[in-house]
Amino acid sequence: MTALELTPAWDKVFPHSDKVEHSKITFHNRYGIELAADLYMPKHAPKNGRFKALAVAGPFGAVKEQASGLYAQTLAERGFLTIAFDPSFIGESGGSPRAVASPDINTEDFSAAVDYLSTRHDVDPDGIGIVGICGWGGLALNAAANDPRIKATVASTMYNMSRVTANGYFDAEDSPTQRNAKRAQLAKQRTEDYAKDDYARAGGVPAPEALPEDAPQFLKDYAAYYKTPRGYHARSVNSNDGWNATSALPFMNMPLLSYIDEIENPVLLIHGEKAHSLYFSKAAYDKLEHGVNPANKELMIIPGASHTDLYDNFKHIPFDAIEAFFDRNL
Repeated sequence: MTALELTPAWDKVFPHSDKVEHSKITFHNRYGIELAADLYMPKHAPKNGRFKALAVAGPFGAVKEQASGLYAQTLAERGFLTIAFDPSFIGESGGSPRAVASPDINTEDFSAAVDYLSTRHDVDPDGIGIVGICGWGGLALNAAANDPRIKATVASTMYNMSRVTANGYFDAEDSPTQRNAKRAQLAKQRTEDYAKDDYARAGGVPAPEALPEDAPQFLKDYAAYYKTPRGYHARSVNSNDGWNATSALPFMNMPLLSYIDEIENPVLLIHGEKAHSLYFSKAAYDKLEHGVNPANKELMIIPGASHTDLYDNFKHIPFDAIEAFFDRNL
């Protein structure tokens, strides 16, 4: 594994809290990819000598200097040892080629974070939870279905990346004909990428001024986060050229969330009432409700909140409820 170059400066899109200690750490997944993370530690020691710990990632196409870091730092202020990590192939984490998304490897990234936390002397290995935001909310559920060491899971403003990739937004492209057209286009792109020995990018979030007046509100909301000082980051996939275009292929072919109804441990889904993506959490909750241990599954809908309000808007992110959920279940 190649040693990672970690930026020593504080370069987050949110201010540093004086209530926690911050450091950078690395860990590896079972594919041998080295991952970079920010570790946030409460300044007060836990009563029993070991912290309850949380691994945080997302949104899909973001880096740890954005929303996941804000969640991690805030939850560390509330007493949890937390890490916000860059998934494989993006940010400061390793993996080549760059800007690749994978339903398998990115699910594995969460379990690799649990590997790391489980082996720390100051963490209770039976008190580890995860938080996934946006597309990493779906990946967090996928990880929880596969890894019983994850004792509690929060998915905030969750996307099912397999469903939206295969079916389009609001399932408007849910037909074999439309999927086969996408497959043909992506197969052609694979040939071109191989011939050029380079990977075409799908394009990041457009700048606000580049959007037409009739652009969907959720796209305007993305632009207001990723392409303005509020959330822009130089290493963010969404803030810049986007994912490799062919990253869409495995999400179409390998559906996420197939076994979430078998998650035994507690799950809290959080979504905004006004979010275009609310249907993802409603569908996931319906599956959880009809699975094992439905009594420990919760769906919290935040009145008036949009999808991106749950990235960084303290008025809408229910940190009190998240803290209480993990206190009860870790």
